[in-house]
Amino acid sequence: MKEKTKVHEEHKDKAPKEINLALIIVSTSRFLEMKKGKKTSDKTIPKVKRLLNDNLSISLTFTKTIPDSEEHINKTLTELMKNHEINSIIFSGGTGLSPKDITYETIEPRLEKRFDGFGELFRHLSYNEIGTSAMLSRATAGILKGKKHMKVIFLLPGSPNAVRLALQHIIIPELGHILYLINKEE
Repeated sequence: MKEKTKVHEEHKDKAPKEINLALIIVSTSRFLEMKKGKKTSDKTIPKVKRLLNDNLSISLTFTKTIPDSEEHINKTLTELMKNHEINSIIFSGGTGLSPKDITYETIEPRLEKRFDGFGELFRHLSYNEIGTSAMLSRATAGILKGKKHMKVIFLLPGSPNAVRLALQHIIIPELGHILYLINKEE
């Protein structure tokens, strides 16, 4: 067991020291607020900014609010894939079971690889906070192939607390490690 821990630690040591994160809020109601010139009621972006405020390696460099629309999701994802500075992406919203929740269906087929352990761990941690409702989330993570580098993407529920939970307990501790593994030259 000691050998595996050592390799894991070596990977984390080789992880990128500067990580640029994009956060996309998928919410028709928040999008319409912005379109009408109203102050947004979104609480996720400010919460993520506060969470990352003391983190020296992960910067929130891109945020956008879009409606629950396949066209907007695909257009935004294509835009992010062309942005060579962004290496990790979170989509918040559209992972539930309602008919308007289409983020998962839109993005999942584009994933090069999925890591199911993310969704399993996220739902386990969510269960500890919200109980059996955690099973209704289709949160997942995977890899998208960019022109120069692979990017990691996380699909999360539209709840600010869900994003906080995923960031604090899974994404922040492992993001550098993931980026090292998916982009290492072999």
